[in-house]
Amino acid sequence: MAGELDNKVFRATTTAPVNIAVIKYWGKRDPSLNLPTNSSLSVTLSQKSLRTLTTASCAATYPADELILNGKPQEIQSSKRTLACLASLRAHRQAVEDADSSLPKLSTLSLRIVSENNFPTAAGLASSAAGFAALVRAVADLYQLPQSPRDLSRIARQGSGSACRSLMGGYVAWRAGELADGSDSLAEEVAPASHWPEMRALVLVVSADKKDVPSTEGMQTTVATSNLFETRAKTVVPERMAAIETAIQNRDFPAFAEITMRDSNGFHATCLDSWPPIFYMNDVSRAAVRLVHDINRAVGQTVCAYTFDAGPNAVIYYLEKDTELVAGTVKSILGASAEGWDGPFNEPLKDVPAGVALDKLDSRAIEGIKDGVSRVILTGVGEGPISVDEHLVSETGDIISQ
Repeated sequence: MAGELDNKVFRATTTAPVNIAVIKYWGKRDPSLNLPTNSSLSVTLSQKSLRTLTTASCAATYPADELILNGKPQEIQSSKRTLACLASLRAHRQAVEDADSSLPKLSTLSLRIVSENNFPTAAGLASSAAGFAALVRAVADLYQLPQSPRDLSRIARQGSGSACRSLMGGYVAWRAGELADGSDSLAEEVAPASHWPEMRALVLVVSADKKDVPSTEGMQTTVATSNLFETRAKTVVPERMAAIETAIQNRDFPAFAEITMRDSNGFHATCLDSWPPIFYMNDVSRAAVRLVHDINRAVGQTVCAYTFDAGPNAVIYYLEKDTELVAGTVKSILGASAEGWDGPFNEPLKDVPAGVALDKLDSRAIEGIKDGVSRVILTGVGEGPISVDEHLVSETGDIISQ
């Protein structure tokens, strides 16, 4: 066995999705364990559009643990979150090895983890969620761990809170939990993607720049200084969680949409109520808000909903049957030549000349979108992590550039 370990590179590769919360996670009751002050709920987005690809490998020849993200080495030893995830995964592998002495002692070997996103990192597109979910799933596969996605979500949560939700597909709740050790703070699938597969999302990419205020810093400021925050966490969110889970089970889009928009507004209100105030949305974001309400008013029913994470990008949810009304309207504003209309979810839009008549919409919203959106991403509800054979590390341990 020692000789085998000396020469062998062990590998496992997975893809993991982005998730966009409709009930927002904001605020920590325990920063070190990444325990949230309130529960949250998200839609897992299709990996046909947005994904992180991660190869986890280990070998006796590796001198130390290393992590390479988008071709750049990361300071893994200074990242307490990454180290916490790896320590938990190694402990689980060691338990497996202790139960079966014939297994190779992978827990003792250094790791080489190579990860690539197909979307901007730290730009409000939940890159850390997909990244840590992919890391945890890939290492768990490398170690052949028996733990379920629910169990692994506790580990991913230590890396990035919202990462726990990216370990599952469809509609996913992150239960805040009450225990001090965080063992009951984990993700649960509310409904699989197949329950409501018609859900679509149009991401309006306003800026690919890094955020002015990182999420963790913003949360700490809000928790410490916002008068609105406690009411949101203790009263508003629990009521909304129950209501939106019912809306999802009933496939009730108007209810889903209103709760989603109100929660996005409430989350950003607590940011504005922080001291000093925190601004994640900008003028282009507000134009998107105006546009969504205008489309719903012009159509005479709720066919689309906006939500904004800690960044200016708008995510607009709608059902596939309303693609022409929603995505078609945005396409007519931006023009068919704008970047992003040729993605995997483009088919229903190919022959759509326009959506809602632009003269029924606020001209300020139209101008704001036209001038401020750099690209679009068409996507929809999708599955959780997927194991693949598309490795980023060779059989000899070399990094394969994509």
